[in-house]
Amino acid sequence: MRLKTSLPADPNIYGFGEHSDPFRVPTGEDYQRTLWNADGAFLPPRSNIYGSHPMYIEHRKTGTHGVLLLNSNGMDIKIKGTGAEGAASLEYNTIGGVLDFYFFAGSSPTEVSEQHASAMGLPAMVPYWSLGYHQAKYGYWDVNMLAEVVGNYTKAGIPLEVIWGDIDYMDGRKDFTFDEERFPLEKMRELVDTLHDRKMKWVMMLDPGISTEEGYEAVQRGREAGAFLKADDGSDYRGVQWPGEVVWPDYFSDEGKKWWTSEIQKFFDPETGVDIDGAWNDMNEVHNFCGDISCDPAKQAEDDNIPPEPENPPRNNTGRPIPGFPDSFQPDGTLEKRRAPGDKLGLPGRDLFEPLYKINTSTDHLSDQTLYTNITNHDGTHQYDTHNMYGLSMVKATYQALLARRPGVRPFVLTRSTFLTAAKWSAHWFGDNESIWQHYRISIAQMLGFTAVHNTPMVGTDVCGFNGEAQENMCARWAMLAAFMPFMRNHADISAPHQEFYLWDSVAAAARKAIDARYRLLDYLYTAVHRSHRTGAPSVRPLFYAWPGDEATYGVDLQFLLGDAVLVSPVTDDDARSVTFYLPDDVFYDFWTREPVRGGGEAVTRDDVAWDDIPVHIRGGSVIPMRVDSANTTAELRQLGFELLVAPGGDGTAKGSLVLDDGESIDGSLSDVAFAWDGSKLVVDGDFGYESGLAVERVVVLGEKERSAEGDWSLDSSFEVNIS
Repeated sequence: MRLKTSLPADPNIYGFGEHSDPFRVPTGEDYQRTLWNADGAFLPPRSNIYGSHPMYIEHRKTGTHGVLLLNSNGMDIKIKGTGAEGAASLEYNTIGGVLDFYFFAGSSPTEVSEQHASAMGLPAMVPYWSLGYHQAKYGYWDVNMLAEVVGNYTKAGIPLEVIWGDIDYMDGRKDFTFDEERFPLEKMRELVDTLHDRKMKWVMMLDPGISTEEGYEAVQRGREAGAFLKADDGSDYRGVQWPGEVVWPDYFSDEGKKWWTSEIQKFFDPETGVDIDGAWNDMNEVHNFCGDISCDPAKQAEDDNIPPEPENPPRNNTGRPIPGFPDSFQPDGTLEKRRAPGDKLGLPGRDLFEPLYKINTSTDHLSDQTLYTNITNHDGTHQYDTHNMYGLSMVKATYQALLARRPGVRPFVLTRSTFLTAAKWSAHWFGDNESIWQHYRISIAQMLGFTAVHNTPMVGTDVCGFNGEAQENMCARWAMLAAFMPFMRNHADISAPHQEFYLWDSVAAAARKAIDARYRLLDYLYTAVHRSHRTGAPSVRPLFYAWPGDEATYGVDLQFLLGDAVLVSPVTDDDARSVTFYLPDDVFYDFWTREPVRGGGEAVTRDDVAWDDIPVHIRGGSVIPMRVDSANTTAELRQLGFELLVAPGGDGTAKGSLVLDDGESIDGSLSDVAFAWDGSKLVVDGDFGYESGLAVERVVVLGEKERSAEGDWSLDSSFEVNIS
């Protein structure tokens, strides 16, 4: 079906799904965006990749509005006639579903984002620890390597909060198993106990493809439960993923969700299994290694040697001491049913493989490299209509399973595939990017699209790139940039060289400075994410959200506001030591030197930007809560007091806020603290529902002549500070 509407000439529109470049309509050209979730290794430009979000925001000086089409089917969205006189046209070409439109007419961009969140559902609040620094790699090929990576970060003096387990830990890449030669259960339990003793966290991969291998207990239990998607003949639908021939759970069904929860509770039982802190859902677009509908899954898995035998032999330890880990890690260690179809199942007589309208996917056919579109879900619907929601159904099931495992504690789930409302259940990373400058730059636009348009506050990129070889200068710049993104994780492919921050002196220096700044600002970031959770206000914003009347901000996609007050302007040219960025007509303060800077609504060039530096400014009129120091873990950080940076605006006043809670409870008590500066007095008030035991130890008023006051003002009640 096709729906056409009109747009102004040369519109500035952000949105329409996950994109690998800023969604900017090229003047004089027709433009098309295809929505059909698919694997997107190397982020092919303007191709359909991991997520589908039929939502756009249009902003102009006269106002802002947003339009959302609540439709999960594949579609092409086209913008035509941008070079012609008069109105351009926007056209939806969808292969099915309903035309369920939402129109958001806020008076500002932020109001449009809030209305979108209110309509679709506010995002889940993440645990405090998840805002720390994370390290992952496909290719940590035994438990000893995981321990050594943690030890190396400690030796380098670089804070590390979370270490991640990719599919390496699995026996033949099967969910809910360990390679007992390389990741023996007892030693994995020692690893995780050691991490927890050091106040660190552990997250593990779970893919949706479930091996059909004979004797694999998880698949046997799943078959008995009727948990899997069905082929047209009623048998379990089979394809190929990391473990070889696989079946896929129907996460929309009660059978699939109950089985998934049971397996998670069994495998991650703290008493008998591994006590995880979060779960990582990958490959859930769904990506199927079967190329098309002629595939014989068992034969393809055999022909392609999937899964391969591990390349590295088992070892008892690394041959090097790892301080702080148990004896077993050291060189001298001593241990070695189907439902009847409903009435909303799509038009009868459809060709579920080859619809009359062919959307412009990166593959030749809808079913190529994914679940076949004629596959029936338990409720009688077909993948033809629900394909784009498979990842959403998986993360929702994972979230509920983790919640059942630890009732009342916020689950942390990271997903690659997304659809509308995914943020109610998960965080998102942008997928398998490349270690190139272009993807360093693109990550900014990806972040802005998700935080501002797609109601997803907890997002980030694979720092230093996933595919290819990370270059030293680029990795140093990326560490500085990622420190100001909501989710910060270094992650690389098995084919890529190691790129942990400590491997280069310059990158280690950049990482120490970046993470120190991030951790001191962590409660400001936590508050921004919490605002998004409560109201839908973006955790990160494009510049036009803050200066909606300044047309020069509309196309800026290489700068951003963290929260509503921290302006980040990274160096973005390849191997460059200088950067030109835009400073609106406003008062700012350099974050690093605290010197005042008057923006003139013009571009500013900064030269000689060191590899461990990034231009960051505090917007005038703001009060920024910061910890008095950094720490190695967020648990240690939470014990430290606060410094308040008062950055007066042009009228001499400033305001800000701070959310305090225990950082993990879903329905725990909360303090929402408000700061107001009138030019000589700081008033601290709010709702003090959480007893933090913390205090403000210093108040600093920025300006030509910096003023400050030392004290011990409790954040569990109101107070005032006079500074002349």
